[in-house]
Order: sequence, then C-alpha cells, then structure tokens
Amino acid sequence: LGSKYAIKKPISLSASITFEQLYDMVEGDSATCAELFALLSSIADVPLKQSIAITGSMDQNGDVQPIGGVNEKIEGFFELCRLRGLDGSHGVVIPRRNVKHLMIKKDVVDAVKEGKFSIYPIDRMEEGLEILTGMPAGALKEDGTYPEGSINYLVVKRLTEISDALKEKKDKEEDKDKNEKDK
Repeated sequence: LGSKYAIKKPISLSASITFEQLYDMVEGDSATCAELFALLSSIADVPLKQSIAITGSMDQNGDVQPIGGVNEKIEGFFELCRLRGLDGSHGVVIPRRNVKHLMIKKDVVDAVKEGKFSIYPIDRMEEGLEILTGMPAGALKEDGTYPEGSINYLVVKRLTEISDALKEKKDKEEDKDKNEKDK
C-alpha cells in the first residue's frame, strides 16, 4: 500500500495479510488478489461486482501471479452461476499466466462463446480493480497524484482523510497535555 498510495505523504494505515501455504488442490495464496481488492474497495467506499469471482496470487508490486487449481476454480464458480441462472454478468478474474493451463469443460467454453460467462485474464491488480468496479484504476501522474474519478484517487483521498483526522486528534491531545502541564 505504501509504495502505491504514500507518494506525497506517509499513510496512517497498516495492513498485513498472511496466507498459509498448504497447496492441497485449491489452498494457498490464491486469495491474495481478492483480499487486496476487498481492502481497496472498503477504503475507497466503492463496491465490487458480486457476480465475478477472483483468484490469483500477487507480489508486493501488484503483479498478478499464477495459482494452482485454476480449472477447478473456474468450473466450480461456473456451476454455481449456472444453477442460479447465467445472465451474462458472471465471470472469473484469473492470472493471465494461467491461461495456458486452461482445460475447462465444454459447457463453460460454450457459455463463454455465447456471452453468458466471462473469463478475465489479468497481469496487474489495476486491471482487476477496473473489471470489478467498472471504474478506471487511474495511472500515477507526474505530479504524484491520481486522476479524479479513479479508484486510486479515491483510495488516496480516503487515506489522506484518515491521516488528517489522526493528526488532528494527536494535536488536540498534545495541546491538552501541554495545557494541563502549564496549570
């Protein structure tokens, strides 16, 4: 978060996400992308589309990395969507590096061809944010800010609000302590 959102000033937020590396079928760090998207959605107060599943690992720079069990994950979510009724809004975000490993069932392939289900391969976290929110992620400008109306702009705006509120609270406490000492 710091390398992406603390460009102009430090952020007053610490977040740690830990994953157990079990690697039995579909376990491991494949929820990394989903966790980051949920965190940024909460900070920016922008909802994520609930009709799209997410799987993928990610490094500290926002590069999406491949995961195990991609076929099973796609097919499992597809089956759930099929049972509930496919309407074209359903899909799965996956690491682009997993595309070469896809060997999905014919009914999934057919649904994709018919526009009833989508598979969204991504390389960067920004691509996933755009798919899940329908908003631009926003590229960092030369002045160290993000374009208004972008997810990244909203994240920085909210983090700045939190930081300013914490600083104001700290300043008031320091003033109160100073006034009490002066008495």
